[in-house]
Amino acid sequence: MQFDFSTSDEIAVEFGKRIRAHRLAQNLQQSELAARAGVSERCLSNLERSGRGTFDVFLRIVMALGLIETMSDLLELRPKSIKAMEQASVRRVRASRSRRRSNEKN
Repeated sequence: MQFDFSTSDEIAVEFGKRIRAHRLAQNLQQSELAARAGVSERCLSNLERSGRGTFDVFLRIVMALGLIETMSDLLELRPKSIKAMEQASVRRVRASRSRRRSNEKN
């Protein structure tokens, strides 16, 4: 699934499907994974079916499946161009109030 043009609901459902696929690939029953993750079977079932649940539940399940390392790529900052790299390295400085007022008058 390509996420670029998907709604948040569609992405959530897809994540739920992927969690379920990982659980089945590891030959785990919902009750086993829920116990490992420290969540209720209902929470796990809701997450797999609809992608609905708290971020904490999602992380617990990902950790119980041994997939937490794959999440590091998701949060890695990767500038897409030289210009973006330069902008990322420059610390943003706010304009002083007096400067903003003078710009408003012009």
